[in-house]
Amino acid sequence: MDTRKRTLIKAVIWNLIGLSVMMTVGFIATGSFAVGGAMAVVNASIGLTTYVLYERVWDRVQWGRNV
Repeated sequence: MDTRKRTLIKAVIWNLIGLSVMMTVGFIATGSFAVGGAMAVVNASIGLTTYVLYERVWDRVQWGRNV
């Protein structure tokens, strides 16, 4: 079982990766670093929240675990 701290650290690292990818995609799509960055920040905020919740839910599911 992951600790809450480990779950949060994993989520932050994953979202930093996603933030850079989304900012690049946003820049390519719009030609603006400001718009691409704003899109990335909104996406990362939503993604971080849902990822942490997702990990915490799955941490409680016993199905498929080898104990």
